[in-house]
Amino acid sequence: MIVRTEFRDLDTPTGAMRCHVYAPAAPAGDKRYPGLLLYPEIYQQTGPIARLSAQFAGHGYVVMAPEIYHEHEPPGTVLAYDTAGTDKGNAYKWATKLSTWDADVDVIVRALKAHPACNGRVGAVGFCIGGHLAFRAALHREIRATCCFYPTDIHSGTLGEGKHADTLARVGEIEAEILMIWGRQDPHIPTEGRAAIYQALLKAERVFSWHEFNAAHAFMRDEGARYDPEIARAAFTLALNLFERTL
Repeated sequence: MIVRTEFRDLDTPTGAMRCHVYAPAAPAGDKRYPGLLLYPEIYQQTGPIARLSAQFAGHGYVVMAPEIYHEHEPPGTVLAYDTAGTDKGNAYKWATKLSTWDADVDVIVRALKAHPACNGRVGAVGFCIGGHLAFRAALHREIRATCCFYPTDIHSGTLGEGKHADTLARVGEIEAEILMIWGRQDPHIPTEGRAAIYQALLKAERVFSWHEFNAAHAFMRDEGARYDPEIARAAFTLALNLFERTL
């Protein structure tokens, strides 16, 4: 499908939040598409995230990718894939309240459901910190499925201001189907951390799938030495399969 892109500035309790929107260019007749809330890495709307968003949209989804640091940076800010960008992204990660991100979910879900090309069914997907935020988004009653690519800080609870995220403790509240995708060579989520998340999902009897690849952190990012095109294609297909079944 041909994809149309635009941005929308949405009002949130903590100020305007820019969302980058990717949607099939021309809905055929009355055809409508599911919505996807797509969370980026700590660098916000980079080229790789834009391309992943367009890929999902091209497979028949209305995608909204928010700028997750809208409290701290002006609209359109993209952090560089370098030491300075990483340090700034991590600083914002620990300066933002979880309540801010949780409130943002409701704003984006309402915007997706109101989009003229959306059929009202909504899922979430995210990468790195975005994987964690997609996991938390599944706490929202309207999220039917969520796909989390190498989500950071779930096992340690170190996301957000104060570094005491309650994400893992709230697993039992999730009703959405969950897909967890990991790289075994990812130093940010060690074996013990992944095991803690797996056991929490199992104990809570959630509906989930689990895939570990022999890959590093950020293997979906199509820039840099860690990108693995073969594994990225396989993982992307898993995500598409989830959303095709549930949305």
